[in-house]
Amino acid sequence: MEMLENIRTIAAFIKEKVGKTPEYGIILGTGLGDLVNHIEITAEIDYKDIPGFPVSTVEGHSGRLIFGNLGGKYVMAMQGRFHYYEGYDMKQVTLPVRVMKQLGVETLFVSNAAGGMNKEFRVGDVMIITDHINLFPENPLRGRNYEELGPRFPAMTEAYNHDLIALADKVAAESDIRLMHGVYVGTPGPTFETPAEYEYFRIIGGDAVGMSTVPEVIVANHGGMKVFGVSVITDLGGKDITDVPTHEEVQKAAMKAQPVMCSLIEEMLRRL
Repeated sequence: MEMLENIRTIAAFIKEKVGKTPEYGIILGTGLGDLVNHIEITAEIDYKDIPGFPVSTVEGHSGRLIFGNLGGKYVMAMQGRFHYYEGYDMKQVTLPVRVMKQLGVETLFVSNAAGGMNKEFRVGDVMIITDHINLFPENPLRGRNYEELGPRFPAMTEAYNHDLIALADKVAAESDIRLMHGVYVGTPGPTFETPAEYEYFRIIGGDAVGMSTVPEVIVANHGGMKVFGVSVITDLGGKDITDVPTHEEVQKAAMKAQPVMCSLIEEMLRRL
């Protein structure tokens, strides 16, 4: 029961600080923190000040929970996520999603930076995640299942909510935004992929690859949350591509795509 108690304790701590219950949760990925500047902030809490909460160690991930209004909705934004490659176990990586659910969040928006292997993609493209392939060595639901959190064998048939995807397409069409669709491959990292790995991921049905998102989405679905996922294509890979990706280049490409991602999510929230 230790995990359940920790979730409840953290949620109670946050609720006491914030008061109002958030309707929507947002996880902001590498270089995509600018959405925070669009939020009418009512409260902020540093991860380090939350008892039992992990602390992000990756450059570009600030490590704060932001509460406020965006697109006319009260949201909870996670500025800086936790990655498996940092040494956290899957329970720690996905703890914030559990806490969001405990606080009353029913819809989760998640974003990330990803490498593209779809030949139609360009650096800076925004890809709606329609499905994922889980290549992490551990599932966040491994171990004892707590019925209070979700079923033992949750379906992942619609891991990314179809209605939210349709809404994003509508917003994009009206705003003349170039939106791609694709399957996200989740890997443990922290190495960038080899040309052969990129080719393998493409062959098995992937369009983009990254080192996050899949664990959080699994746990969100386990808890009955609706999920909308989006990737910024920050680099391209494959057997015919010789460019060497760096974390700095990934952040730079993500920064360029920020205005599109921000306006998309804000307008989606406005229409929900």
